[in-house]
Amino acid sequence: MTKIGIILGSTRPGRNGEAVARWVHENAVQRRDAEFELVDLADYKLPLLDEVHPPAMGRYLQPHTHAWAQKIASFDGFVIVTPEYNRSVPGALKNAIDFLHAEWVNKAVGFVSYGSAGGTRAVEHLRLIAGELQMADVRSQVALSLFNDFENFTDFKPLDVQRDTLATTLDQVIAWTNALAPLRTR
Repeated sequence: MTKIGIILGSTRPGRNGEAVARWVHENAVQRRDAEFELVDLADYKLPLLDEVHPPAMGRYLQPHTHAWAQKIASFDGFVIVTPEYNRSVPGALKNAIDFLHAEWVNKAVGFVSYGSAGGTRAVEHLRLIAGELQMADVRSQVALSLFNDFENFTDFKPLDVQRDTLATTLDQVIAWTNALAPLRTR
């Protein structure tokens, strides 16, 4: 069965992303068309990129890189949950993506973002990164506003419409993941 990783892209203490990622996972596991696993970057303790060789060479030397590569390789597609920091991607998420190469190639990716502008600017950066890694980013995205989907900017209470948007995003991720399957078996 298709396996989708839901990556929690913030490692900041007190992050809003934990509640958002749990919400994505709780909704996703109700589906029967794929398996879903929540992957928290904080669990991997990746230092600032410390590999000698470029990731495209696939010559990983560090044990933390091997563990991260094994986890990412186990998925057919992804949903990345990300905040927007200073109009861009959190450093920890960009670093985690940059550690690997082949493990991302020919896989679909969707985005659930949050921030004062819904995290949309972070996702625009992630779409460029995904393109470079030969990932298929889906059109639909969940953009959660700190003003409308959180109480006091911290208590996650998404508007009802967000559940429908998440369902569409998951539909697209699964469809594209399945469409790309022949490319991943080469």
